[in-house]
Amino acid sequence: MSRIPEPDKTPQGPAYEGRLLDRPDEEVVDQGAAFDLRTLVSRRRVLGLVGIGAGALLLAACASASTASTGSPTPSSSGSSSGSSGDEIPGETAGPYPGDGSNGPDVLAQSGVVRSDIRSSIDGGGVAEGVPLTFTFTVLDMAHGDVPFAGVAVYAWHCDAQGRYSMYSEGVENETFLRGVQVTDASGKVTFTSIYPGCYSGRWPHIHFEVYPDLESVTDSSNAIATSQLAFDRDISEEVYAVAGYEGSLHNLADVGSLANDNVFGDDGGELQLGTFRGSVSGGYASELTVRVDTRTAPTTSGTTGNGMAGAGGR
Repeated sequence: MSRIPEPDKTPQGPAYEGRLLDRPDEEVVDQGAAFDLRTLVSRRRVLGLVGIGAGALLLAACASASTASTGSPTPSSSGSSSGSSGDEIPGETAGPYPGDGSNGPDVLAQSGVVRSDIRSSIDGGGVAEGVPLTFTFTVLDMAHGDVPFAGVAVYAWHCDAQGRYSMYSEGVENETFLRGVQVTDASGKVTFTSIYPGCYSGRWPHIHFEVYPDLESVTDSSNAIATSQLAFDRDISEEVYAVAGYEGSLHNLADVGSLANDNVFGDDGGELQLGTFRGSVSGGYASELTVRVDTRTAPTTSGTTGNGMAGAGGR
């Protein structure tokens, strides 16, 4: 279990790494995304004193660690062209369990939400168990000729192997696992380390995500410039759902039948949202999806965010 950082005592008040706490009466982990941003910037400045080469080595190490966590997935692949055609990523519902403050709990207000490994709760609580998965979004800026959209923040979240959403579902209301934020690099990429989500009744397997103009913007869900979902490959899902811990997912997947029957992806069969997948059950999987965002148009979503449960999970 991770230790919750203790603030330092200074004449000006409680501080962490030299920065006064925005919320002096609360713990370091509850200072919010804005405090996270200042911490991140400060650390980058320290790296800059060491040299650009050190920063490059750090980024490479993070990428290697993310891949290693899946047990080096094998080259075998499945899926579509990973949203590579010329259309904008379809706008989809954030569902009833976004955890972004728009429907109750707000994980984006918690310090520590900016992270690549989302398997554990932010405060070091519960850990989601399941087949390892890394997923990468490559965000492109359509307004400027499909260049990599560097510096935008991506918030991603999904259910666990049993179809439960942290912060909402019975038994995990006090957990924050399988939720996190990252900022795209110069290539427009973010990669999350997670587990393969289960399939709950009424929905095709998926991961929710929101794209924000920058990290400061994630404190208000209305700032999102895109809201969509990553769809999963059927054959690979069937392999995963045969593993212990995913009981019920095979049946739920068969009930939905296909992407075309899904109440979110059914409009176009998930053509722009079906990720490419490679790997194995024993070694873990890696998925990639290209996310084209057009800031010249108003963000749209489909479906509703209601409060009803869909099986053990949600929309």
